[in-house]
Amino acid sequence: MDLVSKKVLITGIDSFTGIHLSRYLEKNNYDVYGSSFFNESDKIYQCDITKKEDILRVLKKVNPDFIIHLAGISFTAHAKNEDFYKINTIGSINILDAIVELDINPTKIILVSSATIYGNQGLEVLDESLCPIPANHYGASKYSMECMTKNYFNKLNIIITRPFNYTGINQEEHFLIPKIIKHFKENKKEIELGNLDVSREFNDVSYVCEVYKKLLESNISSEILNICSNRGIKLLDVIDMMNKIANYKIEVKVNPAFVRKDEIKALTGSPKKLFTLIGDVKLQEFKQTLLEMFEN
Repeated sequence: MDLVSKKVLITGIDSFTGIHLSRYLEKNNYDVYGSSFFNESDKIYQCDITKKEDILRVLKKVNPDFIIHLAGISFTAHAKNEDFYKINTIGSINILDAIVELDINPTKIILVSSATIYGNQGLEVLDESLCPIPANHYGASKYSMECMTKNYFNKLNIIITRPFNYTGINQEEHFLIPKIIKHFKENKKEIELGNLDVSREFNDVSYVCEVYKKLLESNISSEILNICSNRGIKLLDVIDMMNKIANYKIEVKVNPAFVRKDEIKALTGSPKKLFTLIGDVKLQEFKQTLLEMFEN
């Protein structure tokens, strides 16, 4: 399949994932365009996805062959709960409505949901067969997006992805791993964290980029897929790894203000369905990811 000059539109292209993904796809001969809530520049268009007229304008200009929808609120502690639904749910459906209204039919549309839609299942490994029980507004807004999107499966070639935790260079510092690394870079003697008894997947963003590329090039549609590795890492193990990388031991203190009552204790996923459809994807060791972020 010749993908040279194929146009891909990435909403939220100036986000952490969008920056990494756009560079990755460009290296693989995609013609990358993007939308941004704040900025407009060459091949990047300002767009508020809560306004369908903005989306229509961008779609008319780009006429993309592929769409990867990343735009939205991804920080679970965002202050205004209503924003999650206005942007993550309604904004996403605005995009699909705009595509239908313009009567265009992209080869593939990827809508990004989240593993947080599973909530506290009481299981060590989560797969796509589970009934979602989101425990926070972020997860609930993504699940409502999924439910609404299913109504478009018979009209458009859509894949919904549920990424589990991932990180990498230039991720915002209010996220957990960058926060920890910043403390070590600044040689802080102590760090305040919330729930310590948690286990998460901390996959590398390059892994996620390769999965998206494979999904774009696949014949898959009308599917919901985890983007995960089933590699759970305990928070205190992250601290131990960083102690060794930075060559000193930081003191960990629990700040009650950071402890969430709705915290999901363990969140790892089964990649079986994903790998069955697109083949295995290599994931680098987490220690290497931490080292790269620390040295950047």
